[in-house]
Amino acid sequence: MGAGALTKDAEPVNAERQRWLALAEKALAGASFEEKLVSHTDDNIRIEPLYDRATAAEPIVRTNPRSPWIVSQRVDDPDVDRAKAQVLDDIAQGATGLSLVFEGAPNAFGYGLPRTAQALETVLDGVPLNRVQIRIDTHPWSRPMADWLVAFLSKRRSDPAKLNLSFGIDPAAILAGTGRLRMSIEALQESMPQSLAHFFSMGVPGVLLEADGRVFHNAGATEAQELGIMLASAVSYLRMFEKARQPLVYAAPHIGFALSVDQDQFLSMAKVRALRRLWARVQEACSIPYSTANIHAETSFRMMTALDPETNILRTTIGCFAAAAGGADSISILPHTIAHGLPAPFARRVARNAQLIMANESHVDHVADPAYGSGAVEALTADLCEAAWAELQTIEAEGGILSSLRDGHIQARVRDTAARRDAAFKTGERAIIGTTLYPQRSERPVETLDAVPRPAFAEGVVLCEPLFATRIDQSVGAVS
Repeated sequence: MGAGALTKDAEPVNAERQRWLALAEKALAGASFEEKLVSHTDDNIRIEPLYDRATAAEPIVRTNPRSPWIVSQRVDDPDVDRAKAQVLDDIAQGATGLSLVFEGAPNAFGYGLPRTAQALETVLDGVPLNRVQIRIDTHPWSRPMADWLVAFLSKRRSDPAKLNLSFGIDPAAILAGTGRLRMSIEALQESMPQSLAHFFSMGVPGVLLEADGRVFHNAGATEAQELGIMLASAVSYLRMFEKARQPLVYAAPHIGFALSVDQDQFLSMAKVRALRRLWARVQEACSIPYSTANIHAETSFRMMTALDPETNILRTTIGCFAAAAGGADSISILPHTIAHGLPAPFARRVARNAQLIMANESHVDHVADPAYGSGAVEALTADLCEAAWAELQTIEAEGGILSSLRDGHIQARVRDTAARRDAAFKTGERAIIGTTLYPQRSERPVETLDAVPRPAFAEGVVLCEPLFATRIDQSVGAVS
């Protein structure tokens, strides 16, 4: 189809666009405009080669646009003393947040801190809590960990109003990532609002409940699937509080989100922006005052490669830039050697410094919404919102997030998506630089820390098919 056919039934376009279309048609020399210049995302969202400037209603900004995003370093070393040394070094070198990843967590990738109150207190000893965000990564024991953290804060006589905390409680991500829940869905829905009520009365700021999309992304979900699943989790929390007759206006600000960003810069930017717009729509539907979504972004695990690991630095840098430009409130970069084991200090330093350079030297945060008005990103944002809302409606029709996972519906959709993506890499339709394209021919030693992988979570009364994190290079057999 020629370029002229694309504009046959469209609104009149400006002269510059008409000249571009004429030049494009001439350069194609009869080749298909659709095949050569139009692409599609995994959600079958159409991406045009050229867009007019958008006229969006208003910018989409993060919670505190006047401050830089939080540079969050993962703390996932099973050796507590070594982890404590890492924490102090990270803070001394500019990190402004810590993500505590405990053993058994879906996003621990086989490692993690010991699951004890003592380990939590040890790694936080000496940390200036009033100026460092503390995140507990989504974990099967997040609820007792919240009590441990509050007890530690009381012991330190910290003022909760001056802290920035995230407790990472997310039953859906735990059920999906481990295949298990420690109590029945009915018991969970009945007990959670009462269990968390005292946190509201204490005035502890920050995120109590988190809708974590990383588990689904790293298992192969599309952008819209990840967004729709996160919305379904957040809606399930609101429904729990509503059933317990607790005001949603108090619950909504304590619901946060965690998502993955990958090397597709514009799609990742649009995903972060779409999440803010979608959460605003959910609150509008619930007739509660708008509270800005609190979004934590972590670079994708599934995009990491074992071959030529240095190319992972480029991937994570693009992902981090996309998260920052898209308006994430806090960002974690996975060290580039994570596909080989527990990252050593050098890889951790590279991950941390990439963020510091973007924030303190490149000043990426100085524009609240760089994509505002961009035809391409605004169109992607709107299309992702539409596709994600459809996924949310599908999950709701399946009985909600936990029921859908228990019955395997979400897993089936994610598995089908991953299979189609893997097929595209195997046929050469898509490529991984340094792995399937220009592959590294000889292995080089990669420095990692001495650590024994931790056992998987094995307790539970509700069982389902788990969604494990799987790198694309593993799926397509490109790992040496």
